[in-house]
Amino acid sequence: MATSLKMIANTVFAEASFAGRSNATSWVGGIAYQRDSFRSETFPAFNYSYEVPGLFAQVEHDFRADLTLATSGRIDFHSEYGTQFSPRVSGLWRPGPWTVRASFGRGFYAPTPFVEEIEDAGLSRLEPLAGLRPETARSGSVDIGYARGPIETSVTLFASTIDRATRLIPNAADRVRLVNIEGETRVRGSELLLRYRRAPITVTGSYVFMHATEPDEAGPQRRRTPLVPRHTAGLVAVLEKHGKGRIGVEAYYTGKQALEDNPYRMESRPYLHVGILGEIALGRVRLFANAENILGVRQTRYDPLLLPQRLPDGRWTVDIWAPTEGFILNAGLRLRLGT
Repeated sequence: MATSLKMIANTVFAEASFAGRSNATSWVGGIAYQRDSFRSETFPAFNYSYEVPGLFAQVEHDFRADLTLATSGRIDFHSEYGTQFSPRVSGLWRPGPWTVRASFGRGFYAPTPFVEEIEDAGLSRLEPLAGLRPETARSGSVDIGYARGPIETSVTLFASTIDRATRLIPNAADRVRLVNIEGETRVRGSELLLRYRRAPITVTGSYVFMHATEPDEAGPQRRRTPLVPRHTAGLVAVLEKHGKGRIGVEAYYTGKQALEDNPYRMESRPYLHVGILGEIALGRVRLFANAENILGVRQTRYDPLLLPQRLPDGRWTVDIWAPTEGFILNAGLRLRLGT
C-alpha cells in the first residue's frame, strides 16, 4: 500500500457463539460476520468491499479416555464469490507415552490485488482485476509424538493442495495482471523433532523436508515453487543455571531454493546461520550479549540485490533468499527492581 497516501484498508470482524456439553460430547456453534474493504483515490479500479456473514459449528466426542474425535464446519456467504463450505475432521489418540494426531480440512481464500509482489512495488503497474475465482485448499497432517523422561520426539507428515492459486504474469514490458493458475499447487513434506531436557541442559534438533511444486506457465510440466527450500534443519543447545546465568548456541541450515525473476542464478546457495547467546546474573543485574549470524552469511556476498532493469511489476530488486544484514552483535544489561 505504499503506492498512495490516500488509501484506506480495513477489516471488521464480529462473532457470537454458544456452547454446551453432554456426557462425553461437547459442542459449540455460532455466527460470524467479516467485512474487508479497500479504497484508493489514486487507484480506484482496485477498490473492493467483501462482506462475509457465516455460520460455524464444532462437535467433539470422547470415545474413550485416550481417544477424542472432533468435526467442524463453516459456511460463508461471500458477497463476491458465493457460498463456501469449509469442513474439518481431526482426532487425538494418547496411548501411554505416545500421542497421535490426525486432521483433514478444506478452506478458501478470496483474491485481492495485494499479493507479495504488489505489496513490494505498488499498484501502478497492475491491470484491473477481472475474472478471478477464489482459491481453495485441502490440507491434512498426521503427527506421532513420544515423550518419556528427558526425551521428547515427534514426526509429522503433512500435505496440502491449492486449486486456482493466483499468480502475477507479465502483460507488457511495464504491466502485469493477476490470474488463477490452471492446476494444483502441491506441498508435501515431513518434520522431525527431537528434544533432550535434563537440567541444566536442553538440546533441541529439528529437520524439515518439503517438496512444493506448481504448474509451469511455460508449458504442461510442473516446476518447483520459488523460495521454498527442500531441506531445512536446526539445532539449539542451552545450558542454564537458575540465578547464575545461561549460555546457548543455535545453528540453522537452509537448503537450496528455486528462484524466479533472478538474472544472476536459477537456484540459491545453501547456507548456515549460527548464533550465540550468553547471560550472567550479578545480584539484581543481568549482563547479556547476543551474536547473530556469526559466519557473516549475506546474500550480497554472492550476487547484487539490484536488478539490471526493472521488472514488469515494478520491482527493482531480486527476491530475498538469504540474510541481508550480515553479522550482528548486541549487548546490554537488565536491572531487576523490587523483591
